[in-house]
Amino acid sequence: MNELIPLMVIIPVICALLLNLFHKKDRTVKLLAIFVAIVIPAIPLLANYGVYFFGGHAPLISDPTLLSTLPANLQNSTIALFHPAVTYSYEAFQKIFIFILGIVAFFAIFTSLSQNKRVSGPLMFLMFIGTAAVTAIMLSDDIFHIYVFFEIAALAQTGIILTSKSDNNYETALKYMILGSIGGPLLLLGIGFVLGAVGSVNITDIVYVISHNLVDPLSPTLLFAFSLIFFGWLYVSGLPPFHTIKSGIYSKALPNSAALLQTFTVITFISVGIAIFRIFSYLPFFKTLIVIFSLLAMILGVTMAIMQTDFRKMIAFLAVGELGYIGLGFGLATQLSITAGLFQALNEIIVTALLFIGFGTILYLTKTSNTKKLGGMLEHNPIVAIMVLMGGFAMAGVPPLNGFQSKMMIIQASLDSGFPEISIIAVLVSIVTFMVFIKAYHSIYLKPKPNDLVVSDKPLPKSSIIAIGALLIICIILGLFPQLATDSISQFAMGLI
Repeated sequence: MNELIPLMVIIPVICALLLNLFHKKDRTVKLLAIFVAIVIPAIPLLANYGVYFFGGHAPLISDPTLLSTLPANLQNSTIALFHPAVTYSYEAFQKIFIFILGIVAFFAIFTSLSQNKRVSGPLMFLMFIGTAAVTAIMLSDDIFHIYVFFEIAALAQTGIILTSKSDNNYETALKYMILGSIGGPLLLLGIGFVLGAVGSVNITDIVYVISHNLVDPLSPTLLFAFSLIFFGWLYVSGLPPFHTIKSGIYSKALPNSAALLQTFTVITFISVGIAIFRIFSYLPFFKTLIVIFSLLAMILGVTMAIMQTDFRKMIAFLAVGELGYIGLGFGLATQLSITAGLFQALNEIIVTALLFIGFGTILYLTKTSNTKKLGGMLEHNPIVAIMVLMGGFAMAGVPPLNGFQSKMMIIQASLDSGFPEISIIAVLVSIVTFMVFIKAYHSIYLKPKPNDLVVSDKPLPKSSIIAIGALLIICIILGLFPQLATDSISQFAMGLI
């Protein structure tokens, strides 16, 4: 059933177009959106592993009959090995992340539809288009294809911010677009230099040409290409110096939308990071650069989170800081570290989505996210409060939750690589993350309720409670049985080394 591989991208695109067409028909939009939101996580479970050549065919060498009809100089050339198609690769690693993307997308769409009386067709369109684009990024073995769909995902993220009703959301969206007009073209320019040097944008082809010294690996062209692509990766992921705008994007979106936006960022981050690792890991300064920027993200993220009085901004900066742990996995460049970093990416998607939706219930009841104006919310729904507390523990790395497992693996990988200093920083950042979360949690749930705080008496949407509960269950399962994810991730990491 390899034909299901492209459907992971095609189905949400078609759904998005139909939702935009029927955006004034609320019932139709709801039914179609919910149906497709259920289908999206189901497809990766049904699809067979393998490759799919989108808009082309397999390499010539895999078709001896066709190859024999070509001139001898082509039969024996590198061209016979090249992939003349956009290649989608689908293995157990992609299955895990695309499935989790589908789960978060489902809950983001489900909660959005249940919390709003009027259905926003444009918002649903943007959510599905973004989901399709990020799925394509995860599947693609073509670096230009990754760039194209990143730009689509970036436009979808900007649109989601514009459809929110937060203060200064237009300003934040404009800043993101302005930075995108710099970061995106530089990324594309770097890809162009790689194409000029190698003759292909397929990542497997590029790796083959460089590893077999068919081009000079240290040529000025490839070095300049690396600098441009690396800068583009910083912009794509929200690592410093782009951490403030990325956190601003999260904080200006509605909580359920922010959960999905953060998922987009993490999957794009690891997809582009894997592409860079495969192509440029031979460079002597590659590992050092990634470790430095990852540590900066960890320290700046948690430092900025300490100063926030808005819980949406606090979660946003913590989410940016958590990206640093993922980056360390690439920077240390061992099988254990890469496995730990990718497992951390999976955990961050789940935990941050839980916190955005969980704290979003406070915004739903009080219309404010300022912790100074909040208090006494524990009595309104103690079950949700406890689940949010568990989510915070998972982000901080408290055992036996999933965040503890991935962070412990990163610490162990740092020690095994001979960098105890990195292990110490990772532990300290985790401790400060715990302190920041507990401070915000106390301000929202435990301190006395302010006299001027107006809390709606309407019950919390069941969709939000279900989403929080389901995400917490995943956190607990991956915490108790991390091998459910790490076995497949470790096999993938072995192929990268």
